[in-house]
Amino acid sequence: MPILQASNLSLRFADGETLFNNISFSLNDRRTGLVGRNGAGKSQLVSMLVGEREPSEGSIQSTASIGLFRQSHDEVISSSQTIAGYLQVEHIIDAIKAIEAGSVDQCWFDLVGEQWDLAEALCIELQTLKLPENPDFLVSKLSGGQRARLTLWRIFRANFDVLILDEPTNHLDAEGQTWLRNRLAEFEGKALVISHNRDLLRDMESIWELNTKGLFHYGGNYDFYAKQRDIEQDALARKLAATERQIKNLDQQAQRNKEKAAQRGAMGERVRKRGGQPKILLNAMKSSASSADSKRLTNESARREKLQEKASALNEKVEQRKALTFSVQSSSVKGGRLLSIEEGRLPFGSDRPVTFTMNANQRCYLAGSNGSGKSTLLKVIDGELSLVSGECHVDTPTFYLDQHFSFLKMEMSLIDNLRTYCPHLSEMEARTLLAGIGFRRETVFRHVVALSGGEKMKLAISIITHQETQPLLLLDEPDNHLDLSAKILLASSLSSYKGALILVSHDQSFVDDCGEMAVVLLS
Repeated sequence: MPILQASNLSLRFADGETLFNNISFSLNDRRTGLVGRNGAGKSQLVSMLVGEREPSEGSIQSTASIGLFRQSHDEVISSSQTIAGYLQVEHIIDAIKAIEAGSVDQCWFDLVGEQWDLAEALCIELQTLKLPENPDFLVSKLSGGQRARLTLWRIFRANFDVLILDEPTNHLDAEGQTWLRNRLAEFEGKALVISHNRDLLRDMESIWELNTKGLFHYGGNYDFYAKQRDIEQDALARKLAATERQIKNLDQQAQRNKEKAAQRGAMGERVRKRGGQPKILLNAMKSSASSADSKRLTNESARREKLQEKASALNEKVEQRKALTFSVQSSSVKGGRLLSIEEGRLPFGSDRPVTFTMNANQRCYLAGSNGSGKSTLLKVIDGELSLVSGECHVDTPTFYLDQHFSFLKMEMSLIDNLRTYCPHLSEMEARTLLAGIGFRRETVFRHVVALSGGEKMKLAISIITHQETQPLLLLDEPDNHLDLSAKILLASSLSSYKGALILVSHDQSFVDDCGEMAVVLLS
């Protein structure tokens, strides 16, 4: 029996919506990547695999111990919990401290066992992880990336048979991603990795794609998967075009047949009016012609219906594969200096002073390790925070987008948000823009609070790139919640953006796709 397998899984909601239907699989490869658009049901599938949710139909069999890392990794942490407590070794370290303080109580020795060097070994591992080398350090004071790395390390050291990692790179810097990829390569069990990070997916042995049509297996890494998808897309487009040509030809032939039938009918009427033919013969000929016309129309209708069904099915598959469109407004802007920072010391992050300038239309990639102060610097430029010392001059409007979409009005609809922040757009222009990111007809009235993280990000990007006066865009990991197709398209759109921007991202493939940018390194 495979270590983890599923048979005929379906997931339907009470309102009748079906996320996926009748999917089956076995986890055979050591490294498997799971991809799919936001909302395809990847996280719900993970909940089924770990027993948190029951499928509407189907079953899951497993003989494995499973370790799970969620992209939110937001379990409740008390304000007093230390790293040692989080790793569940605090009692051993406390026992070592008690013995070193002079206690000879046997219970302390029983707790320590052979782990006398635990505290020292833990500090060495924390140094390797680029975390505070102090087991008593409070977890609540760690940055998002530091917390993610600590959580991943805790899962790796637990020796599970199977690891399910849901967006493990979302908060990891470049060094953290390299560490994760190395640990995955060393891990002896099997791993199912849900990710939109192409560099990580290139380490996989196979890729699974989940969509409304099912779960599709590709026997290779991301590059193989992308190539196969392009081949399939081209084949689908050719089949759809051929089917549409057949429908057109059938309609043209049906029109010619209709015209010929009308001509025969008119000729028969002329013969009837002239007389000279037996009436019974004329009636028989008319009846035969009518019967032939009826059969022809029935056959034509049946053929057209089959072709239309085929075209609809192909078109649905093409729509599944079609990328959304991000349109980016790029008006001309005046030249000159937009931003200058002289010997600026940040209130959080790196202690080293920051000095750099930006001119109109300049693009910067803000690089640095977790905790170096990248988000802090963006907030200083936006005016939310102030420097401890030094000078910061911003001579242009700014628009800051953080990972939590905090500027969006959650209780308002999509179209109301868009028209509130972009009052120069007409309702038709706003609807067209929203259609480009997947919201058509009545869905534009959905409240933002009900949107997924990726959907909120798409709305936010549409708003900030369609300001009437082109602002300096401050983009704090805008790709963090986007699926692969949306990431690629967003990068393409930002690469054509003519205004100035500062980008923070830990996905190097995404950064490369955004076009040439000057690098500002915080250390």
